[in-house]
Amino acid sequence: MITQIDHLGIAVESLEAAIPYYERTLGLTCLGIEEVASQKVRTAFFECGQVHVELLEATSPESPIAQFIAKRGEGIHHVAFRTDNIEGQLSQAREAGARLIHEVPFEGAADKLVAFLHPKSTHGVLTEFCAVKPGATASH
Repeated sequence: MITQIDHLGIAVESLEAAIPYYERTLGLTCLGIEEVASQKVRTAFFECGQVHVELLEATSPESPIAQFIAKRGEGIHHVAFRTDNIEGQLSQAREAGARLIHEVPFEGAADKLVAFLHPKSTHGVLTEFCAVKPGATASH
């Protein structure tokens, strides 16, 4: 059901400060900035082959990204796996004993449905499943 690594999520304090590094130093192009109000973040995506890099900036002190940065500083926040059946992937993870943060997928960035597994049950790695919403064409 997992088809590939979709993206790596990287928590940053400021998109405006971080984007130039990815563009000037690494030579990547920012595909766009999007706000995901439900998660209290702004995101910026970069394409790197078949995998994307997602920068995440908190829009509120209550944001999971703000809490992550306060505890650990900037850095890799999560790995996202693309799946062709997000509900089935969640069911498989639950049956295998993983702790689900989200029992039901919700709308994330780039026209995708997303859901997360808790890092305490995934060897310390916040794991995201993502799938293109039915009828949508993900831009990244």
